[in-house]
Amino acid sequence: MLLIHPPIAKACEPPAGLALLAGVLRAHGQSCQVIDCNLEAQEHLIQAPAVSDDTWTRRAKKHASSNLETIRQPALYHSFSRYQRCVADLNRALNQSSQQAAMTLSNYTDSSFSCVRSDDLLAAVEHPKQSPFHDYFMNRLPQALEENAPQFIGISLNFMSQAVPTFAMIGLLKKIAPQVTIIVGGGLMTSWMRHPNWQNPFKSCIDHCVDGPGEAALLKLLGVHPQQNLTAPPDYSVLPLERYWSPSPILPLATSRGCYWNRCTFCPERAEQNPYHPLTVSTIVEQLHHLCSEWQPGLVHLLDNAISPALINALMAQPLPAPWYGFARISKQLADPDYCRALRQSGCIMIKLGVESGDNQVLESMDKGVTVELTERVLNSLKLAGIATYVYLLFGTPTENLDAAEATRQFICRNHEAIGFLNLAIFNLPTNSPDAQRLDLRPFYQGNLSLYSDFDHPKGWNRGEVRRFIDKRIKKEPLIAEILRRDPPQFTSNHAAFFI
Repeated sequence: MLLIHPPIAKACEPPAGLALLAGVLRAHGQSCQVIDCNLEAQEHLIQAPAVSDDTWTRRAKKHASSNLETIRQPALYHSFSRYQRCVADLNRALNQSSQQAAMTLSNYTDSSFSCVRSDDLLAAVEHPKQSPFHDYFMNRLPQALEENAPQFIGISLNFMSQAVPTFAMIGLLKKIAPQVTIIVGGGLMTSWMRHPNWQNPFKSCIDHCVDGPGEAALLKLLGVHPQQNLTAPPDYSVLPLERYWSPSPILPLATSRGCYWNRCTFCPERAEQNPYHPLTVSTIVEQLHHLCSEWQPGLVHLLDNAISPALINALMAQPLPAPWYGFARISKQLADPDYCRALRQSGCIMIKLGVESGDNQVLESMDKGVTVELTERVLNSLKLAGIATYVYLLFGTPTENLDAAEATRQFICRNHEAIGFLNLAIFNLPTNSPDAQRLDLRPFYQGNLSLYSDFDHPKGWNRGEVRRFIDKRIKKEPLIAEILRRDPPQFTSNHAAFFI
């Protein structure tokens, strides 16, 4: 079995899903190799010839190799301005490697193929030479096939930015190894398959599409009956931890699937009816301590939609030897300064919080289960304890209006000293969410694979007005602009903890 992580996604930490699959497969006696094509392909293009000849591009290409080394050095993260320059030059070197695609270190869009149209993805299969990654694929994939002689190739498709490159890769694999069985799973494939309108358009090029967790599905294809060690720890030995673009290794780990709250009206998890499946707390803590001992990470990234209170309490009782961060729900416990101090002593260096709004009526309509007042107490308690916060806000939801958005602006200003980092987003309506049944919809993306829809806002608070409010009233507010300037470009929350 050969497992592949396709481009483009942030190349600062290993793909957790493939490390987990490798751990489970090997625990069942199955040979397994993993290729991080995302990391390798980006490094290849960053050092490839440029398509333009301006001064910035020449400089970025000239220093590409040294910048790739520098972004892995702790010294860079002592100077935010040097970090910004290094990331900007790497981004420029990548972007100027293709005229067809708009590439950044965190995204990919193609001028010829849309990631939300199945016909375009099938066209990418038929024309893999048009991919900016074609030269890399042509060198790397035959080599991997010769070395491993796999019967199965599994591709983890998680983000829209990976869709077009993934299908170009499939097209090439079909030409050079038509006998190999192609399996595609991952978060994006799961979202497509769980949409009510799903009718598999990829039967001609994908042998098996996997909905949800891939461990049992892959074992079944291999003719293996799953045992209890489906909870085997991830195997990071199959990935080049020292090559990722961070000052020290980051170990990502998902301790659950779904969300234990699972009530927020805007959430794709709820729209897709993803059940909550956590590992036992004892298993998680044992795995984390074992992995930290084995790999000596500089940072642990917990990938859960929300880290459960039970796990937080367990980590406070058995602190990790490495700092860690992840998403947590706003709660009364986090409003307790003593509790937050104990949390900091457990190794928690940053908490990501889905605050969404600074208006209580909007929060109630979302079924967030929190209030603005509680949120402010949590922010202050975390600040006092020395835990940074990465705050996520969502504008343009169906019950928001200008006054509610203004309340959110005032909320940020009141709490600016307690907010470490800030993510401002405009609401995208999941096409299969409860709200979509009662709103007048209009296409957001022209494509049969689109997961989101635009809509006529019931209060006239449409995307144009929302965007202008964010640009003029939010981003230009000095107290808020100061927070936004701290956000690491391209890598955002994945690198934020290194600047605390």
